[in-house]
Amino acid sequence: MEEHNEEKMSVSNDSEMKIDMQPEPGVDHNTPETSGSTTSFLWRWQNKDVLMRGSLALRGITFFLSLISFILMASNKHGDWEDFEMYQEYRYLLAVAILSSLYTGVQVFRTVHELSTGHNLIQLRIAGLIDFVGDQVVAYFLISSTSSAIPITDRMREAADNIFTDSSAAAIAFSFLAFCCVALSAVISGHKLSTQTYI
Repeated sequence: MEEHNEEKMSVSNDSEMKIDMQPEPGVDHNTPETSGSTTSFLWRWQNKDVLMRGSLALRGITFFLSLISFILMASNKHGDWEDFEMYQEYRYLLAVAILSSLYTGVQVFRTVHELSTGHNLIQLRIAGLIDFVGDQVVAYFLISSTSSAIPITDRMREAADNIFTDSSAAAIAFSFLAFCCVALSAVISGHKLSTQTYI
């Protein structure tokens, strides 16, 4: 009897082992794991979208700041020596404000078109180079014009503090804020250019 019971126990243990070894129904163990690659792709896509929207916001702010600087300086005519056209520093500031407004306005239009339609107006490689070089050049001109206009404005305000000097100072301030925004946009453009795989 004992031998018979032992044989039953061994048979039952073998059957339990066989049952445990059976694969779970509905599970394909040969399916490759794609969750990691999918997550990486989604992260890259979301990161690219965030960078594009960040550049759009910064360039939009730069456009309005440059436009305000342009309006303030272009209307800064009060007769006699209180006329911006008499000072090359202010003429330079005005010209750069126009350049910055045109550049950022075109960039905002292009980015909005690409986000709304999903089609690129320019090839990605060329667009990346234009973004990076354009942001760098505009940022340089903005800080250059601001730096050249500050000393003459300080000297004028020491002699007379009036609406002409106040308008000049306001135009300079808006130009400097525009520089800060386009400089941040240049950082994003540089990051996007450095992470492109086809360069």
